[in-house]
Amino acid sequence: MNLRPPLLRAGDKIGIVSPSRMILPEQIDHAINVFQEWDLEVILSPQLYASEGYFAGADEIRRAEMQSCLDNPELKAVLCARGGYGMTRFIDDIDFSGIKNYPKWLVGFSDITAMHVALNNNNIESIHGIMPAQFGYEGVSESVSSLKKILFEGSVKYSIKGSYRNRHGIAKAEVIGGNLSLLADSLGTATEVQAKGKIMLIEEIDEYLYKIDRMLTQLRRAGKFDDLAGVIVGDFSGVKDTTIPFGKNIKDLIGSHFESYSYPLCFDFPAGHEPYNLAIPFGRSLSFMVNENEVSLLE
Repeated sequence: MNLRPPLLRAGDKIGIVSPSRMILPEQIDHAINVFQEWDLEVILSPQLYASEGYFAGADEIRRAEMQSCLDNPELKAVLCARGGYGMTRFIDDIDFSGIKNYPKWLVGFSDITAMHVALNNNNIESIHGIMPAQFGYEGVSESVSSLKKILFEGSVKYSIKGSYRNRHGIAKAEVIGGNLSLLADSLGTATEVQAKGKIMLIEEIDEYLYKIDRMLTQLRRAGKFDDLAGVIVGDFSGVKDTTIPFGKNIKDLIGSHFESYSYPLCFDFPAGHEPYNLAIPFGRSLSFMVNENEVSLLE
């Protein structure tokens, strides 16, 4: 069983860190107010608003900020301010002994997939969910509520409408995954995604169909789809096509990579780069049920 950090309680301290793209104060002010309404004490990493070009400071600054949060015995959760790009530039230099000694929730998605994969490889649960930069967006109330529920209550019980494209079945296994680009990028590295016997979530944003096909092909060639327990297809937002059309829509493309397998598969699960982004505990064994009428994910 993986290490599960304790639930949050009123008065707990949480940290906000920016390991990827730079962030401005006004982009997370709303989230800070929400956390304070939850009766949490918010600790901002010392160089949260640093910038070096695209990044929230130099690699060493971002690494040190993340390491400090993971090692801090007072923090009960670490929320990544936003995604973008940059986590993989220092992920190999992160020491996970601190978070094992002082367990805490790591929350984020998109570029934060790199950290989720590394934590899963170290047998530590984490949360794929909305980040502070999105708290002020329209239509995110259910996403914020789902994060609060996991952090304070620990329960997971989701149900969405079924689709004719889904493949029916039942599985109970650890949920892993995240952003497709980051999962593909992990191959051949020290933090390669370990998928055997697990339920894999995939999501993506602003990619061409041929690039999505290439990433899925790479994961399939690496054997990452062979022994899965199930697949959850989240949002594929802003998908683009080339001047010469690829010839398949996104669902047909994704489905073609899994047609030779029999495990349950669902499309349109609300996870990814859309306002409706349900929080999912990675590294936790959940029941995944897909039938004609509904898809459910629950503990």
